[in-house]
This record gives sequence, C-alpha cells and structure tokens, in this order.
Amino acid sequence: MTAKNLETLEQYAKTIDFPVGNPNDAFAPYFEGQSWLAPVAGAPLPIFNVTFEPGCRNHWHIHHADQGGGQVLICIGGHGWYQEWGKDPVEMTPGTVVEINEGVKHWHGAADDSWFSHLAFDIPGTNASCQWLEAVED
Repeated sequence: MTAKNLETLEQYAKTIDFPVGNPNDAFAPYFEGQSWLAPVAGAPLPIFNVTFEPGCRNHWHIHHADQGGGQVLICIGGHGWYQEWGKDPVEMTPGTVVEINEGVKHWHGAADDSWFSHLAFDIPGTNASCQWLEAVED
C-alpha cells in the first residue's frame, strides 16, 4: 500500500463513527484487496466494523448453523455492494441494512471508487460456522 493510500485511509477514517481497526490479516485469503477489522462489541452478540479499500470485496461465503445463525450488515460509511447468489447486487450506502439468512451464499465489498465500512453482526446459532468459497468474478 502506498503512502497516498494510507493518507486516504486516515482521511476516510475521520468520516465514520467507529474505529477502522487493524489490517484483517487473518481473513486476507478470503478477500480481494485490503480490509481492516475492528471489534465493536463482544459476547453475547459480537459486532465488528469491517472497512474495505476501494474495490476490495470478500469471496462468496455461507454462514451455516444447525439452528439460528446468519448475519446482519449495517453500512456506516462509503459505498459498497452486497449480492446473494443468483440475484442482482444491492447497493449499500450509510444506513443500508442487509439481513442474511443462514445458508445463503453471498459476498459484500466496496465499490471500485469508494471506501466502504459496515458493522457485521453474526447472529448466534448452534454449531455456527462460515464456509468460504470462490472469489467473486468482476
């Protein structure tokens, strides 16, 4: 990442009300581009702020659970996209809320020309897990 991009991240971070956090290195294999992760709340309902550099997106994935499960995303800054398998992409701007049922194949990420941040709420479930799949094609 260039110094110019770091300055841009610092400027963008001033426009959102949650911390950007640290590089999302643990999940980097499942993202195209750089993302950052900041814990916002812990148990019983973990919440994370995920920030994506312009054009960054995660791979297709599915949240599984024997009972309960799924995810809720709330856009808090920038411009991004959410898409379920076989459906048209949904634009995400600040205030957009997306509810993702357990078992739904989907991805989310930044528009090519904008930073993007969302709060991610993993819905508690029995034997909950995330299955990471293929990269999203352009």
